Amino acid sequence: MTREPEQTTRATGAGPAVPAGTAAAPLRGMRIVELSAFVAAPLCGLTLAQLGADVIRVEPIGGQVDRTRWPLAASGTSLYWTGLNKGKRAIEVDLRSAEGRALVTDLITGGGPRGGIVVTNAELPGLAYEDLRAHRPDLVYVRLTGRWDGRTAVDYTVSAETGMPAITGPAGVDGPVNHVLPAWDVAAGLYLAVGLLAAERHRLLTGEGQQVTVALHDVALATVATLGYLADAQLGGRPRAKDGNHVYGTYGRDFPTADGHRVMLVVLTARHWRDLLDLTGLGEAFAAVERALGADFTREGDRYAHRAVIDALLEPWFAARPLAEIEAELSARRLLHAPYRTFEELAADPAALLAANPVLALLDQPGVGPHLASRSPLVMNGERGDARPAPSVGQHTDEVLTEVLGRSPEHVAALREKGVVGRNRPASKED
Repeated sequence: MTREPEQTTRATGAGPAVPAGTAAAPLRGMRIVELSAFVAAPLCGLTLAQLGADVIRVEPIGGQVDRTRWPLAASGTSLYWTGLNKGKRAIEVDLRSAEGRALVTDLITGGGPRGGIVVTNAELPGLAYEDLRAHRPDLVYVRLTGRWDGRTAVDYTVSAETGMPAITGPAGVDGPVNHVLPAWDVAAGLYLAVGLLAAERHRLLTGEGQQVTVALHDVALATVATLGYLADAQLGGRPRAKDGNHVYGTYGRDFPTADGHRVMLVVLTARHWRDLLDLTGLGEAFAAVERALGADFTREGDRYAHRAVIDALLEPWFAARPLAEIEAELSARRLLHAPYRTFEELAADPAALLAANPVLALLDQPGVGPHLASRSPLVMNGERGDARPAPSVGQHTDEVLTEVLGRSPEHVAALREKGVVGRNRPASKED
């Protein structure tokens, strides 16, 4: 763990080495066993690992199914997988065998007062909540499901039912438009982490364990309800429609610039509006429009209702200026804006990006090489967790079985001979 603005993290073969007493590692000493794949549950584990928890991923022989998901490095290593599993330890176990499941049971239910915690998105035979609770009554078992009743779902199917694709995309385009960000997966992963920490606090206070369940579909429904979208439709509000890059209920949209860029502008407050008029010199023109329409553009609702008229007056000002000038003028007045960039443009100057934001680090990941990776977005008393490499398949099997479970090297070798655990893979080996 480092003080800002340390930027570079090199690959090491060790697991959760975290200096005691660092503010960025409040979860040091907590051991979490992760049985998961894809986005939400691994993101939960990543979030907690970045806060100092020892997160041990248990994978089947050969590795979990999501280890080959795109995007890929030139070597074939999944950038998706390494991004979601940084700083964890990984062991490789035959979960189909009774001996393999017994090994994982010991790993989950041991570990003293800060162990006995599991996060999963699959209820595996012999490793369900009641199975494990029989060995450790104070077990904290955190599970992601698709729906509240146990039926399956993924982000893309959940999103289809929320109504969001019906209002996404350019105005006038027929049919649903999916958002490319797996927003429900991301939100669910963070809910899993919150639920796990709440259950662990309850256990510290009472000695009682519990099962925590987060349904992906519940996360989506709760979000559209919390943001008022559901109530608005139920109570007869104006039906929402696709509106391109306009921000619903206020004034915000993108503008083309003289040099071929596009910039997003958002006007949230009356102060923003007044400063925008001062910048553009359009105060008198807008005052005349307000009188003609009986509107007051210091009010968000009026700006949204008459956005087409506002667009027509603002577009020439943006079209006549290059992006650099526009950004300088908007920044000087603390107006909310940002230029549009592609991923390629964002990553084109890694040094500048690292200098601009310490949430990023240059991580030397085996199978990938030095690349931009995320540190924890949480800054704890001025510190944040470093980015650490994701493990190769079974990288820490020997380490975990000997150091955590106390198995002898001979016993581990015998388990490997029987196929209960995978072969020992060095950190630099990628399958």
